[in-house]
Amino acid sequence: MPPARKRTRSYDPGRIRTAVLTQFGHVRDGVSKLTPEQQELPTRLGDWTVRELAAHLSMAVAVVARNLALPEPARQEVALLEWPFATASAAGQVDEDVRALVAGATTDELYEHAATRIEEALAGVPDDRLIPTRFGAMRLGDFLVTRTVELVVHTDDLNDAAGTAIPYDRQALAACTRLLADALAVKAPGGSVEVRVPPYAVVQCVEGPRHTRGTPPNVVETDPLTWIRLATGRTGWAEALDAAKVSASGERADLAALLPVLG
Repeated sequence: MPPARKRTRSYDPGRIRTAVLTQFGHVRDGVSKLTPEQQELPTRLGDWTVRELAAHLSMAVAVVARNLALPEPARQEVALLEWPFATASAAGQVDEDVRALVAGATTDELYEHAATRIEEALAGVPDDRLIPTRFGAMRLGDFLVTRTVELVVHTDDLNDAAGTAIPYDRQALAACTRLLADALAVKAPGGSVEVRVPPYAVVQCVEGPRHTRGTPPNVVETDPLTWIRLATGRTGWAEALDAAKVSASGERADLAALLPVLG
C-alpha cells in the first residue's frame, strides 16, 4: 500500500455528510424507477446485474450505520489516502455480501433500511470518531469521503448499465474527483506532470523536473467523469485519448502505466 502524503487535503465535514445523503437520495430515486427488466441487465462489473449493483450502492451507505454501531476502535489504522489502494483486497467479500443482500431482501427494502439507518446513525456523532472498516479503523469523516467515491463511481456504472440519468451531487462529484486525483499523486509522487480536472482538482505527480512557474511542460487535462472512469479502470488511457476525452502534452504526460489508481 503506497504511503499517504504528509499533507492530506481537508474536506468540509458538513458538506461531505450532505453530499453523501444527497447522492444516496438521487440513487434511491433512480433505482425506485427501474423496471424488472432493467434490474436484470448486465453491468460492466463482472457478472453483476443491475440489481446486484443497486444492492451494492445501498450497502455502501448502510455500512456507515452498521460500523458506527460497533465498539469504537482504540486507534486509527487507515488514513484516507491509503483507502484507494486497499479496496482490491475486499473484492471477494464484497461480492459475497452483495449476493447475500439480493437473496434476502428486495431492492426497495434495502434502500428503505439504508435511508432510515444512516440519518439516525450520524446524528450527533463527531467527525473524528473512529469506526471499524474492512481495512482497519478510520475516522468517520474520512470514511464518509470514501462513500462519495462509492456513490459517484457506481452511479456512473448504473447509468451506463440501465440507461438511467441519475444526477451527480456537485459536492459528491468534487470529493470523489479530488480523492482519486490525490491518490494518483501518492502513487506517482513528483512534480513533472500537472493533472488538471476542472473545476475540482489540480495535482502534480511523476518524478522529474518540478514545474514552478509559467506553463507546465507536461499537462494532462480531462473532465471529472472521464477522470473517474480512468482512475477506476472503467475507461482505458488510449481509449480516452482517441475519443478526445483527455488532452496530454509533454513527453512525460502519458499516464497509461499509472492507471487505474483505485484498487
